[in-house]
Amino acid sequence: MIDQNETKKASEAFSNFFTVIKRLTEDDGCPWDKVQTPLSMRQSLVEETFEAIDAIHSNDSNHAKEELGDVLLNVLMIAYMYEKNGCFTVSDCINEVAEKIVRRHPHVFPQSEGAACMDKAPESPDEVLNQWDKIKRDVENRGEEKTILDEVPKGFPPLLKAYKMQKKAAKKGFDWNSCEPVLEKIMEELAEIKEARLNLEKIQNAEKKRGRTEKAFEVSSSAALNEAQIDLEGEVGDVLFAIVNYARHLGVNPENALIRTNEKFYRRFSFVEQKMRDNNIPMDNAHLSEQNAFWDEAKLQGK
Repeated sequence: MIDQNETKKASEAFSNFFTVIKRLTEDDGCPWDKVQTPLSMRQSLVEETFEAIDAIHSNDSNHAKEELGDVLLNVLMIAYMYEKNGCFTVSDCINEVAEKIVRRHPHVFPQSEGAACMDKAPESPDEVLNQWDKIKRDVENRGEEKTILDEVPKGFPPLLKAYKMQKKAAKKGFDWNSCEPVLEKIMEELAEIKEARLNLEKIQNAEKKRGRTEKAFEVSSSAALNEAQIDLEGEVGDVLFAIVNYARHLGVNPENALIRTNEKFYRRFSFVEQKMRDNNIPMDNAHLSEQNAFWDEAKLQGK
C-alpha cells in the first residue's frame, strides 16, 4: 500500500530542494556553484557516489542518509545545468526514467509497452533481469544487433570496464600477440601525454596574459582551454587503457593490482603521518625530506 502522505512529503521536499539549487546558480548566488558545468561536476559526482557506497557498505544508515543526499545534490545540479542550457528539463529527465522503469516492469505495470516481451510473470530476481535485458533489446533497441562490447555492463567502474572490454575484443581475435608491443604502446602514449600537456600549458599561459584565470569546463572558460583539457584527458585515458592491456597480458587483474597498491599506500602514508606527529614535525612541503625518510622506513618494514 502506497502511503500518499509520505509521497506528498517527498514531493514537497524535492520541490524545496530544487528551489535551493536554482537559487545557488542565480547571478547573485554562490560564486562556486554558478560557474560549474556538467563537465566540471563529473568528479564530484563520482566521489560522492563512492562515498555513498562506502556508507551503505558500513551499514551506517545515518551516514548513508547524508551521502545519498550529496549524490542527489550532484545529480540535480547537473540536470538543472542542462535545463539552463536548453538541452532538456529536470522534469524531462525524471519523466523519462519513470517511463523506462514502468516499461521494464510489465509484471508490475501490465499495460506497459514491455508487456509484449513477457511470456509469464518472472518469479525470481534472475528472471526479472533476463526480462529487463529482453525489453531493452527487443522494445527499446528494436532488435538491433549490437557489438560484443555491449555485453560489458555500462555501470562497471572504468578500470574494470576497460579490462572486460579488452577480454571481449580478444575473443574476436583483436589482440596483441605478446607483451612487448603493448609495452611499446605505453611508451608511445606517454609521449603523447607530454605533448598534450605542453599544449595545455601554452594555452593557459596565453590566457593569463589576457588576464583570464578560469579553469577548464567552467562557465566562462574559453573553447580552446576546454578542448586542450579534453585532449589531455583523452591521452591520459589512452595510457591507462594501455597499462590495463599490459596487465592483462601478464595475467594480472588490474583491479586486484590497484587494490593492493591502494592498501600499501594507506599503510605507508599512515606510518609517515604517525612518525611526523611523534617527532612534532609539520606535514607540509617544507618537510618533504623527513616524510620521504619515514616513507623509506615504512617500505623496509613492509618487506
